[in-house]
Amino acid sequence: MLFLVAALLLLGVVLGTVAHAPLSFSLVAAAVIAVWLGIFALRERHGRRHHTSSH
Repeated sequence: MLFLVAALLLLGVVLGTVAHAPLSFSLVAAAVIAVWLGIFALRERHGRRHHTSSH
């Protein structure tokens, strides 16, 4: 429960910061984060596909 409260508090702080930032900055930041997450997902998918497990 405490984790949920902390996560909601952090979300409120982040959304409050974005609300005061210029729209162009918010869009650029969102695009950078989206590209970073896309690259991470592709690397994870590629790593899991070619990983041979000996367990």
